[in-house]
Amino acid sequence: MTKSVIIVGAGIGGLATAAKLLSKGYKVTIYEKNSTIGGKLNFIKTENFKFDLTGSILMTPEIYKEVFSFAGKNYIDYFKLKRLDPLYRAFYCDGSHFDLFNNMPKLTKSLERISKHDSIGYYKFLSKVYEKYIIADTNFLKNSFSNTKDFINLNSLQKILKINTFSTAYDYISKYINNEKLRNLLAFQAFYVGISPFEGPNIYNLIPTISQLYGLWYIEGGMYSYVKALEKLIVELGGKIITNTTVNEIVIQNKKAIGVKTSLGFQKSDIVICDADFPYAVSNLIKDRYSKGKYTEKKISNMKYSCSTFIMYIGLKKKYPSLKVHNLYIGENFKKNLECAFIGKLPLNPSMYIYCPSSIDNSMANEHMESLNIMVRVPNTLFKNIKWNEKTIKLMRNRIFNELSKIDGLSDIKENILYENYLTPNDLLIKFNSYGGTAFGLSPTLSQTNFFRPHVKSPTVNNLYFVGNSVHPGTGISIVLLSSKLAVEEILYNK
Repeated sequence: MTKSVIIVGAGIGGLATAAKLLSKGYKVTIYEKNSTIGGKLNFIKTENFKFDLTGSILMTPEIYKEVFSFAGKNYIDYFKLKRLDPLYRAFYCDGSHFDLFNNMPKLTKSLERISKHDSIGYYKFLSKVYEKYIIADTNFLKNSFSNTKDFINLNSLQKILKINTFSTAYDYISKYINNEKLRNLLAFQAFYVGISPFEGPNIYNLIPTISQLYGLWYIEGGMYSYVKALEKLIVELGGKIITNTTVNEIVIQNKKAIGVKTSLGFQKSDIVICDADFPYAVSNLIKDRYSKGKYTEKKISNMKYSCSTFIMYIGLKKKYPSLKVHNLYIGENFKKNLECAFIGKLPLNPSMYIYCPSSIDNSMANEHMESLNIMVRVPNTLFKNIKWNEKTIKLMRNRIFNELSKIDGLSDIKENILYENYLTPNDLLIKFNSYGGTAFGLSPTLSQTNFFRPHVKSPTVNNLYFVGNSVHPGTGISIVLLSSKLAVEEILYNK
């Protein structure tokens, strides 16, 4: 008998899970409250420009491809990949810039312009962190930890000690790199998962290391093309995606998920998979106390959460050849301004990530035009002192343009704007049910990772599973796809 599956939310984790289960003969229906699918991995389209809403950095493409190979398909028939080099162009507030190449001879020459000592240190850093990555990937990222003994055992303890994550990301970088500009460039990348490199564990140096060793990639048409590729696969496999439909409750009887209550009424299923942000789901979609398990209202409110993000979308009527696809701007007082996101303050001199896909993709902007996403990490909405109104947006806009004016070749951006829009923490909170308006859900601190993070399989409710940023193995598109992989394995192989 074919088992029916309901997936709550059409985010990237829900879509990938749907495609895989459909390929194994399950009947799958996805309910999405918004009019478009993709969750936070969404898009904006205007007459002249296209913008990816949030996600833009594609690491470890094999994880993206694996969804299609699992379903017996060739990913090439669904989306096209292009390797990027340089990986990043880093701009500094003193007017200088530095290209971080994927090509090793180019990278070595670029590093040697800083100093041979730091060139040697950089390669030592990569080697040490790569070793940590292999251990983490084999023993932790690919294990669901649904059983306590999977984590609490002598072997796991030995691996944890070998990884040695107890120093901060920045301190670990500083062991190998003397040059402050290069240190800050690496630390900024560790900041991607919404945790401070000055406070968070050094395991998040995996991010710049994986980028360097495996490369960064670009999907033709932007990141939303991957969402459309998954949608195409789901439809081909007979799945249903129902938009503009809110799920109000995951219905549980006798410790078993039996369906969901939606704005269209009760929908029955054998399995429920929740792609809504875990803290939001437990607080709002699971009604009875027992089914919440240890995640009571008090525990949810006391957990640590990632920062949020403020994004400016700018459509420009001319090209800016100094920009690459991925650009980082390192502002003055780097540490002080970066840490504002974790103490409820807006940065005075924000460091920024600038995404310019139109530099290589003509589909993202009309001819001779440019589309930019400018992203700044800011406090989440759990800090009540910041109100995201027109005044706050104008303040951030002015601070961003003040920093952009320090980048060679970008001084006239304000005069060439054809389109301008914003995303604030309030949008993440209201439109995407992101708890506290966070950009990355639960903060990936040591006490909230691996076994200590919410699991993909509910420990209290049969046939209930979770995917997304706030569950194991963690945050970021690639890692969310891993959570989908773990959930599917639990459903298929651990019945």
